[in-house]
Amino acid sequence: MKLSGGVGMLCNQCSMSLSGGCTVRGVCGKDPDLNSLQEALLYGIKGTAAYYYHALEVGYDNPEIGHFLAEALYSTLTNVNFDKNRFLGLILENGRIHLEAMKLLDRAYVETFGRPEPVEVPTGTADGHGILVTGHSYKALYELLRQIEEMGLQDEIKVYTHAEMFPAHAYPELRKFKSLYGNWGGSWLYQRKEFAEFPGVILGTSNCVQQPTKAYADRIFTVGIAGLEGVPHIEDYNFEPLIKRALETPKMEKIEGGKLLTGFHHTNVLAMKDKLIELIQEGRIRHIFVVGGCDTPHKGMRYYERLTELIPEDAIILSAACGKFRYNARNYGTIDGIPRFLDFGQCNNVYSIIEIAVALASELGTDVNSLPVSIVLSWMEQKAIAILYSLLYLGIKGIYIGPKPPEFLTPAVFEILRKQFDLRLIGDPEKDLKDMLNRGIKIEEGAALVEELD
Repeated sequence: MKLSGGVGMLCNQCSMSLSGGCTVRGVCGKDPDLNSLQEALLYGIKGTAAYYYHALEVGYDNPEIGHFLAEALYSTLTNVNFDKNRFLGLILENGRIHLEAMKLLDRAYVETFGRPEPVEVPTGTADGHGILVTGHSYKALYELLRQIEEMGLQDEIKVYTHAEMFPAHAYPELRKFKSLYGNWGGSWLYQRKEFAEFPGVILGTSNCVQQPTKAYADRIFTVGIAGLEGVPHIEDYNFEPLIKRALETPKMEKIEGGKLLTGFHHTNVLAMKDKLIELIQEGRIRHIFVVGGCDTPHKGMRYYERLTELIPEDAIILSAACGKFRYNARNYGTIDGIPRFLDFGQCNNVYSIIEIAVALASELGTDVNSLPVSIVLSWMEQKAIAILYSLLYLGIKGIYIGPKPPEFLTPAVFEILRKQFDLRLIGDPEKDLKDMLNRGIKIEEGAALVEELD
C-alpha cells in the first residue's frame, strides 16, 4: 500500500523532535500518513480502555483486551514500527478487541444489574432533596443508591440521571431502589446550564464532565475515574459526604413532566424477532436506521435532527449514546406495536445493535451489508472512534459519519477507508436519506429463512 504525503503533522513524543515538534516529517523518518495511522490507533485504544475500565469496575476482566492495549501502545513508540500496512491491521484488530470489550461490559452489566427492560422514565421532579448523577458508571450509581437506602433516606432524597446515565433506569437492580426517580436534562453539552438549574448535589462518575461554574461549584463531587480541579473527590465509593451535602440543599417540589422511553437490548428485541421478520417481509418495516453516537456543539449536529425528522413512518430507528437527546423526545409512534424509536442506552450498547443486525441477517439468509439497514454515526471523542473500528472490522460498508471528518486522518488515510469500506461523510440529509432507502435487499413474502436462533 502506498499513501501520499504532503499534509502537515505534529509529533513531539521524543527528544529528537524539532523545536515546536516535527510538523512536516519526523526526524525519525515518520511521514504524516504514518503519524495519522498511529494517532488513529491511539484514539481507538483510548476508547477501548474506557469500556474495559467500566467492566473492571464491577469485577469483570478479559486479559486479551489488556494484552492488546499493551501491544498497541508499544507499537506507537518512537522507532518501533514504520509499516503502514501493519498499522491498518492493528486498527482493525482494535475493532475486534473493542467488540470484545463491549461484549464484556454488556455481560458485566447484565449479570450485575439485571437484564434491561423497556421503561418510561419521568422527566419531572419529586418531593425531596435531589442528587443528579452524570457520566457512565453504573457501579457508582448503584453504590450511591445502596447507601441512601442503608441510611434510611430513600424518602428524603431522590436521585436523577443525566446524559449517559439515563439508561440506568432499565436495569432491575438499579430500578429497585426507591430513591431512583427520573432523568434531568440531556447530553453533556448543556450540563453547565442544567447543573446550575438543578438545586441539589451533582455527581460526576466518568468522562463528559466539565469544570463547574460558580453557580454549582460548591455542590458537585466526583468519583472513580472522574476528577475536577477544586472539586471534592469521593474515595472508595463512600458517599456519606455527598449525601450529607445533599441534605443541606433546598428540597425540590413535585412537578410533572414528560416521559422518555429507554431499555431496549438485543435480548428483548430478538425475543420478538419473528414479528420483526414478518413486518420486514410484508414491507411494513421498509428500512432500519441506526442513528446514534456522541453529541457535540458542531453545527453539523442539526443534520441528525433533520434526518430523524425525515425518516419515513414505515422505518424504525435504533439509537444509542447521548446524541439521541436531540431527537428522542419526539413521538415517533409504533409499527404494529413496535416503537419506531428504540433507545439502546449508552454508547457501549451499540453492541446490542450489532447483535440484532447479525441475527436478522442470519434469519434472512443474507449478510449485514445486504440488509435494508443504514448506519449514521456522530462522533465527539475516542469511544465513538473505537466503535467505528468495530463496525469496520465486521466488514460493514456504507457507514455515514459526522458531523465532521476526523482531523487525525490525513486525506490519504481517509481515502483508504473510503475505498475499502465505502466510509462516507454526512452531506445533505434529504439526499442522503434517498440514497439510504435504496440500500439493502427486498425481502419477498415467503422467503426461505435459516434455522431458528437459540
